Parts: sequence; structure tokens; C-alpha cells
Amino acid sequence: MTSPEIEITKTEVLSNNWYTLRKLTYNYRQANGDWEKHQREVYDRGNGAVILLYNTTTKNVVLTHQFRIPTYTNGNETGMMIEACAGMLDEDNPADCVIRETEEETGYKISEVKKVFEAFMSPGAVTEILYFFIGEYSDDMKVSDGGGLASEHENIEVLEMPFTKAIEMMESGEIKDAKTMLLLQYAQLHNLMAF
Repeated sequence: MTSPEIEITKTEVLSNNWYTLRKLTYNYRQANGDWEKHQREVYDRGNGAVILLYNTTTKNVVLTHQFRIPTYTNGNETGMMIEACAGMLDEDNPADCVIRETEEETGYKISEVKKVFEAFMSPGAVTEILYFFIGEYSDDMKVSDGGGLASEHENIEVLEMPFTKAIEMMESGEIKDAKTMLLLQYAQLHNLMAF
């Protein structure tokens, strides 16, 4: 992480509670060669992975429904969000992470996943890279009800629905989660649910 165009001169930890919020002071060389001093807050929450579970036989997808306090504080009246299954990497690689999270959150034990892309989701303030996957599921892979881990205070409802309904919910604004929208659009573009 070194560039001749950037000199980080000071790093202050503002909060180290759930994740780490730092204030960075740095010099940035502009295209004309002049240096400018900047200060920005950077939130480091680690990296994550997300998966769209799909079934080509039933033409269904599996999503989750859960409360998200940041959305509640920004106008989402119930705070509830419909999302693709996701989680933080912790010590796992991205593929192992989505396999673990899939079983914890949805109750499906899958073994094969395909990475489709990766993206910075909010690069103006958050360091996180999110790794995007797709994975096929079937009824015989169901090993539990899912719902997340009690130790992590997760209270997740598992939603299985037709792919066409998920697309309608995205278009109507019922699904507003960016990672989920990106995966649904990927599935559309690549005809994963070809009829």
C-alpha cells in the first residue's frame, strides 16, 4: 500500500468498538504536481462475502429478511431489509465464508460456489471489499431452519421465492440492498434462471 502520489502523515483511532474508525491525515499529489493536505475518516470493518442461492429446477432464489439499524435511522420505517446471504470473512477465505454463512443463515449446506466479481461498496468512507458469489441449492441440501447464530444476536427470516418475484421486488423498491440488487442483476444478465 505505497504510492508516490500519497503520503499518510498521521493516523488517529477515533473508535475501536465493533469495528475501527480512523482519522487519516495525508498529502495527495495532484495531476499538476502540487501537493494537497487532506483529512478523512476511514471505517475499517473487514472484508465480506455475499451469495445468491438459486435453484434452476424450481426457478427460486433464497434471500434473508432482517433488521438493520442504520437503515432505520435513515428513513426505513421498519428497519427490515431483504438481502442475499452475507457475512464478514473473519479468518476464512471468501468461498469458505459464504459456505459457512449460507448454512448459518439459511440452513442450506452447499459445497460448491462460484465467485462472479468483487467490489468496494462504499469507497468514500469504508475499506471493505465485498466478494460476490452464486451457488445452486436444492431441497436435499436443507440441514436446519437457518436464522443465524444466537451468539451473534441474529434474528434472520429465510425467504424462498420465485426469481421473477425477487426481480419485481427490486424494481418496485421493496429490495433496496445494493449487494442483493447486483447479484439479482448478474443472474438476469447471465440467464441463470433461463426459462
